[in-house]
Amino acid sequence: MATVAELRRENEQLRAQLSQLIAEVARLNDRVSELVAVARRRQRPPAPPPAPTPSPSVDAPTARAFADRPAPPPLPDKPKRAAKPRRPTGRKPLPAHLEAETHELRADACAHCGSHALDAADVVVEEKLHVVKEHQRRRVVRRTTCRCRDCGQRTTPRSLPAPYERSKVTCDWLAWFVDQKFGLLTPLDRIRRDLASRGIPLAMGSLVAFIERAADLLAPVDGHHWRTLLAGRWMATDGTGLKVLVPKLPAAHNGYVELYRNRDVAVFQYEPDKAAEGVVAKLQPFRGTLTADAEHRFNAVYATGRVVEAGCNAHGRRKFRDAEATRPDLAAEGGAFIAAMYVAEQDAQARGLLGAKLLAHRRKKIRPIAADFRRWRAAVEPTLLPSEPLATAVGYYQRHGDALFRFLDDPDVPIDNSPTEREFQHVAKLRLNVLFAGSTEGAHRACVLLGIVATCRAVGVPIQAYLTWAFERLGTHRDAFALPVEQLTPAAFKRARR
Repeated sequence: MATVAELRRENEQLRAQLSQLIAEVARLNDRVSELVAVARRRQRPPAPPPAPTPSPSVDAPTARAFADRPAPPPLPDKPKRAAKPRRPTGRKPLPAHLEAETHELRADACAHCGSHALDAADVVVEEKLHVVKEHQRRRVVRRTTCRCRDCGQRTTPRSLPAPYERSKVTCDWLAWFVDQKFGLLTPLDRIRRDLASRGIPLAMGSLVAFIERAADLLAPVDGHHWRTLLAGRWMATDGTGLKVLVPKLPAAHNGYVELYRNRDVAVFQYEPDKAAEGVVAKLQPFRGTLTADAEHRFNAVYATGRVVEAGCNAHGRRKFRDAEATRPDLAAEGGAFIAAMYVAEQDAQARGLLGAKLLAHRRKKIRPIAADFRRWRAAVEPTLLPSEPLATAVGYYQRHGDALFRFLDDPDVPIDNSPTEREFQHVAKLRLNVLFAGSTEGAHRACVLLGIVATCRAVGVPIQAYLTWAFERLGTHRDAFALPVEQLTPAAFKRARR
């Protein structure tokens, strides 16, 4: 009887295990079915483009106006690229300005008979590109204190220029460091590890303190740039997000970095949000034209009457390109008008036209295209449904046409805001390396240094050379140089180098 009972218990255990295995097999079969379905979906051909939306019914006058709409101007043929000159073959000589490391080698015995009686017959010279790890060195300044024989007083000569009193680094080193961080976009941790590999251990806190010192030294120059922008007749602006660590917040705060620039000066500013009140207060002294995206927060600025709105035709051009997926013919027509305006503007830039000559060129070449484009939009808009992408593109020009064509009446205003947008490529790459600013003060200091670096690029001066020059005049020897802030800008440095 005991044996029968044991067998029954074993049977029950086996049945339970079998039930578990059956359930596991069913679950795995379901998972296999899901994976097969995913694989089949990926193998499906791409869905065909959506069918064009039928045009709404229009009355006879509207249809006649649509049929008689202006045709876009023909675009000039792209000039054929001239044949590139044939490059010389063979090895190119190494740059002559590189410091040479010379090795003189002379045979001490004949390779054939072993004799040591050798006379120089020929010299074979070869050059190779060599690398030496970047040189970091100590600067030791010994100042001898002297006692006067006449009065008995002691005199100690002043030390060399430094960024600040008791600084651990020279002006040259601080300029190199800022250029590495904000010019070449090298992360601080990578700089720290690189220095450590050379036997220079610097804590991350020390590197952050160097950034703080550099930004505080250059803040007056950045402030002068901002006053220059406010006193001008035209500026452009754009912005992007930046995560900032704020105490007592559970996550990083989504702040906002704004760029204000003209052709010679760039200023970055950090704001905690995109509120219109801050922009109105910031631009209160400005009297001129502002090129910006069609954002609602600028409406309050334009409503003051002190600032004239100018738009970005690159945005409108992209909207017409997006509409080519649903209405390729009409979208291409509208885009051709904008392309013709860009061709004429590029011709003016190639010829170096400025001021009155540029204004006359725009009025002669571009204004007729803009007038035809206006009539084209008026004829096409009634034939579009509000939900169509082309209606969005046409409506963008209908609502913001005055701002988008402001450049026809002011030679200082560009056709678009693309240079400002391109400047944010630098900020985006920096944002990939820093992820977030450690504090609100850190975001403000980063904006100061970003603005100085962008201004150096705008006026065409070497970033590290300017920073060294500026730190020497803004640091411990500020009183010796006694220069006003307007003579410490990158533009002043460029004039001093001539």
